[in-house]
Amino acid sequence: MIFNWFRKNKKEYPDFWIDYLDSFKAPKKDKVDTTRFVAFDTETTGFDKKNDRILSIGAVSFVGKSIQVKESLELYLEQEVFNPESVKIHGIMKKGSLEKVTELEAIKLFLAYIKDAVLIAHHAYFDKTMVNEMLLRHGLGKLKNEFVDTGYLFNKSKHIIYRESLKEHYTLDDLCKELNVPKVDRHTANGDALITAIIFLKILSRLDKRKSLEWDYLLKA
Repeated sequence: MIFNWFRKNKKEYPDFWIDYLDSFKAPKKDKVDTTRFVAFDTETTGFDKKNDRILSIGAVSFVGKSIQVKESLELYLEQEVFNPESVKIHGIMKKGSLEKVTELEAIKLFLAYIKDAVLIAHHAYFDKTMVNEMLLRHGLGKLKNEFVDTGYLFNKSKHIIYRESLKEHYTLDDLCKELNVPKVDRHTANGDALITAIIFLKILSRLDKRKSLEWDYLLKA
């Protein structure tokens, strides 16, 4: 009887969430240069994880140094929350000509794109939190992917003699200047995702010269 009670109350998840979880069953790549990475960014109505919403998601994937720009993901979400102040930053209006999807459809497309890739983001905690809140609103679990934060990794990549002059937090604009990366389509999710991917590869190149490309070094926060 106890066994039947547990079976009756077992939560049933939708197929797209099961497919996402199943992607983690494949054997992991043990080398950084053969691992699939996805750099992504979100544009939001604000910074409140409970009350604000994701307006746009941009993502680009890459293995080695080859960024698959033509296969990038760009999503605009229907806006149930509107903050006119944030329009000054990202320029996304509540209505307009952009094709938008529901939040649930965005989740399906995003999870199908990232699968088990190692995710790259600048100030990753924020983007990770906003996506997780979106998943929770639809009764799903949190992201299972490993994360690399380019802001944190940049600080680690600096030679020890420069450590005292480092900032505690670097903006994406700061890293564009430091690493000579053009700010194309800045403050669009897709543009910032591509910039983040290029910054990550430049930092990897710097670390590779020191032979520091072990997973423990990259993923340790």
